[in-house]
Amino acid sequence: MHAMNAKRRFINQLAAGETLDQVFLVRDKDMRTTKAGGLFLQCTLADKAGVIPARMWQISESIYNAIPVEGFIHVKGRTEEYRGVLQLIIDACRPWPADKVDLEDFLPVTTHDVEAMWSELGEILRDIQDKHLRLLIKKFLEDRDIVAAFKRSPAALQLHHAFIGGLLEHTLSVARAAKALLPLYPKLNADLVLAGVFLHDIGKIAELSAGTAMAYTDRGQLVGHIAIATVWVAQKAAAVAEETSEPFPPKTIDLLQHLILSHHGEYQFGSPKLPAIPEAFFLHHLDNLDAKVFLTTRAIENDPDPAAAFTSYLPSLETRVYKRSGEL
Repeated sequence: MHAMNAKRRFINQLAAGETLDQVFLVRDKDMRTTKAGGLFLQCTLADKAGVIPARMWQISESIYNAIPVEGFIHVKGRTEEYRGVLQLIIDACRPWPADKVDLEDFLPVTTHDVEAMWSELGEILRDIQDKHLRLLIKKFLEDRDIVAAFKRSPAALQLHHAFIGGLLEHTLSVARAAKALLPLYPKLNADLVLAGVFLHDIGKIAELSAGTAMAYTDRGQLVGHIAIATVWVAQKAAAVAEETSEPFPPKTIDLLQHLILSHHGEYQFGSPKLPAIPEAFFLHHLDNLDAKVFLTTRAIENDPDPAAAFTSYLPSLETRVYKRSGEL
């Protein structure tokens, strides 16, 4: 796209002693004072491969004010190690327009084929037999804005599947698990489970944005994905009722909304309701299973110290993960 991108050095490729002349995303910035009383910039720069702390000495307030947070700057500088941590010393920088960057260089993206994942998810949803649930799902699938956002949205900001396409990757993963396990539990309402799998996190497309950075939208902060999805189910059901000229069964709406409202499983994890039907327990545990397996395997893959037997402490899991269970 641009000559600069052709030779871009991603953050995970950097070593001490390199000279850099390229664009970074600015995560945060802070003006600090040296012991001698001079001003310096402390900031965090990012691309899709990671983050790096950066400093610029003898900075003026006008340069500081021009640096956009969650925007881009073109940096000339060098890498050095400070107390065992790689950092970037900025010699010069200037704001850089977002429309001149390739966003995929700066935001982590799923490594899987988005269209292939979407079509596999669609295949699994075709197993739904119940007429009303089929029509309801069809209403979502026919909504171009929802589909486009579903393919792009992350599933979280920090924890599991926190990248473009992460929501789809996670939802497909839970759908595959449901499809594999449902035959072992014939007493479950499979149609309800599959519809619940598809819709349990769909509100994330309105809760999270993946513009120049992944962040909570105002609506996400104020309402949240669980409530958003619950409202959407009622709206789409009303649209189906209008189209078919027959009322949508209230019980079906209640059960589907219950799956969405209870899928976090516990009040302390933001679940408005606790699971109260077998299908809700099933969905909650499949959702949690996918997140935990993702978190632990990703922590092992990304651990910076290959010699260590355990990862660093992971606050979300309240433990360090042993990295060698695969080598019996």
